[in-house]
Amino acid sequence: MRVLKNISKDKLAVISLLAIVVIIVVGIFAPIFSPHDPNQVNMTLRYAGFSWEYLLGNDHLGRCILSRLIYGIRPSVLWVLVVLVISVLIGAILGFLAGYFRGTVDALIMRACDIMLSFPGYVMALAIVGILGVGLENILIAFILIKWAWFARIIRTSVMQYAESDYVKFSKASGTKDIKIIYKHIVPVTFSDIAVISSSSIGSMILQISGFSFLGLGIQAPNAEWGMMLNEAREVMFTRPELMLAPGLAIIIVVSAFNFLSDALQVALDPKLVNSKNMHQENVPLSKIMLQEKEVAN
Repeated sequence: MRVLKNISKDKLAVISLLAIVVIIVVGIFAPIFSPHDPNQVNMTLRYAGFSWEYLLGNDHLGRCILSRLIYGIRPSVLWVLVVLVISVLIGAILGFLAGYFRGTVDALIMRACDIMLSFPGYVMALAIVGILGVGLENILIAFILIKWAWFARIIRTSVMQYAESDYVKFSKASGTKDIKIIYKHIVPVTFSDIAVISSSSIGSMILQISGFSFLGLGIQAPNAEWGMMLNEAREVMFTRPELMLAPGLAIIIVVSAFNFLSDALQVALDPKLVNSKNMHQENVPLSKIMLQEKEVAN
């Protein structure tokens, strides 16, 4: 409740949250909100302009751009959220094990993370796609295999901060099982860190999914995806620039909304940032607050 109250004070965060909720709902119920079949080809409407029937016009095959934009929410946003949840879940389990038990368990998990993180993310994704083949499913599998190690390392660091706390040591001394200690004492205090790093990763993952689809490695025709729509409009970007406008703005709006919400969530979950924010002015960017705290610390 405190977090929601703090977020509600940030107008930009509220607008971003509403935009994200609307986009997710529209994506889930795409058949209801879509005015036309996104894959219906009508060459008589090729490159047709805006109209009441086709609000955003038609593409090179006469397909409804608005309908394809709506259906594109699913691979561009909804599937990214699913991949994020799976990656965070795997990373959290391994991060908790490594940060709490330490020793051999920590060493084995961290060496596995080092191996995964030693390769650039895009190179690993291209290698996995080269092995499994092109397609959205394989890109999503590649993202899970790449992202879990990063989340595991970050979550492990957060867990280590609390694993040696007095109340944790007291619980161990009293004979409480390790699983119960993790669930009751460690998970609640690390949840805010997990929420922040998760929300801050969504924007980059959306851009990466769209980037791979733009290159032709993601979702395949005739299915709709924002990056793929940009690729299809690339050949007429100078004569028909409006075809790139809709998917481009959709990507910008969604990524910006998640980034703004991530900043607000970090401020809401960190009392120091909340106090710093209240001491100055409303809606101060998170980067400025962190810079000010760094200058004070120095």
